[in-house]
Amino acid sequence: MADGDSLIYLNKFDSPKGVMIAMCDEEVMGRVLKDGKVEIDLKQYGGFYKGELVSEEQARRDINGRVYSANVIGERSVKLLIDAGLVKPEEVKSVQGVPVVHLFKVEK
Repeated sequence: MADGDSLIYLNKFDSPKGVMIAMCDEEVMGRVLKDGKVEIDLKQYGGFYKGELVSEEQARRDINGRVYSANVIGERSVKLLIDAGLVKPEEVKSVQGVPVVHLFKVEK
């Protein structure tokens, strides 16, 4: 990895139905994002996302498995989900200008 490359926090939780991931761009961690009634507190609750600090390439490899659900924050992290075909650009929300995706696979 070259100097200056931005990293992504990636936390994975295994479940019988697949992997749940929490992913957040490194530079967003520690912020409190607010937009109307929506608040994402990555200062107090950032630990949920703080798994391994990985390169974008490593995160790409890790999310190309059986993702059951995902909580993803940040431009680069969300783009990885889009590139993997797990979410469409029009499904991405934004809180204080930061892209946010909550993805849940619902099965009957």
